[in-house]
Amino acid sequence: MMDGTVDRNVWSIVLAGGEGERVKPLVQRWLGRHRPKQYCTFVGTRSMFQHTVDRAAVVTGLDKTVVVAGRAHEPEVRAQLIDRSVEKVLWQPTNSDTAAGIFLPLTYVRAYDPEATVVLFPSDHFVYPEARFLNHVRRAIEVAERCSDRLVLLGVRPDRLELEYGWIEPESELTDAGSGKPTRSVRAFLEKPDPVRADEAMRNGALWNTLVLAARADVLWELGRRCFWELLIRFERLGEEIGGPREAEVLEQIYADMPKENFSVGLLQRRPHAVAVMELEDVLWSDWGKPERIAETLRRINKQPTFPVHCLDRPFAPRPLPLSAPGV
Repeated sequence: MMDGTVDRNVWSIVLAGGEGERVKPLVQRWLGRHRPKQYCTFVGTRSMFQHTVDRAAVVTGLDKTVVVAGRAHEPEVRAQLIDRSVEKVLWQPTNSDTAAGIFLPLTYVRAYDPEATVVLFPSDHFVYPEARFLNHVRRAIEVAERCSDRLVLLGVRPDRLELEYGWIEPESELTDAGSGKPTRSVRAFLEKPDPVRADEAMRNGALWNTLVLAARADVLWELGRRCFWELLIRFERLGEEIGGPREAEVLEQIYADMPKENFSVGLLQRRPHAVAVMELEDVLWSDWGKPERIAETLRRINKQPTFPVHCLDRPFAPRPLPLSAPGV
């Protein structure tokens, strides 16, 4: 299983609904217009979104991949999916934060496959090397199916006080996980902590939250009902209409007054004991939410960006690290 796609009823959800506001100045200097960062090709020949869809294809196949994006991004998404026939692309009428962005595609996965296991792939993250990353994803899926009452997150060992990331404080190792890698319960989540709290968490072995998550669909749905009741009753209404003549109409109606809920704050922070965490070892991971993170990552892997370096606020000079270095 580790060398091919996952069989059984495992589905990928690709999250591509963000606007990339903090990278917007870089993109505008480069392209002369705004384009959400996930649809940009910062290095190589594929956009971050295309990389993510291709990762999902390796793990579950395109026929079990659901993409969620903003309606305003439809031309961009369709152009980038020409050679990638995913099962479903969902267009959010409005951006209603991360909980809606996750539970909308989960509504469709549950309609297609009530016994599904799902894995979430944010499309604006950089990972290297991809094959090693995907092996960790497969192990997370195995743990989610074995420990079926928990969500399984991938966490990254921090190398600095990053105050704009979410942090995971692990507890004891789960002896029944059976993944071959340590899997630990979670004591608490810290979403964008202050410097004092982040320093304490780092010294105590906390991990950054990648939001790459594997879970049984029914388990994730039930947690959603407990934490986002007003949101979930809307998606349950939509689920009853999938495949029918009123599906599009109901989607519009539920988004007209959709509650804006953050998945990490509203669910992970409130229900830490429903989560397990596995460390993403020997993989370079970065949330490319700022231009300086993009530049830092490309320096570490000794790659030149596809955009003109003068678009950065700071000078760019590659500073390679050996692949044996921690975090690579």
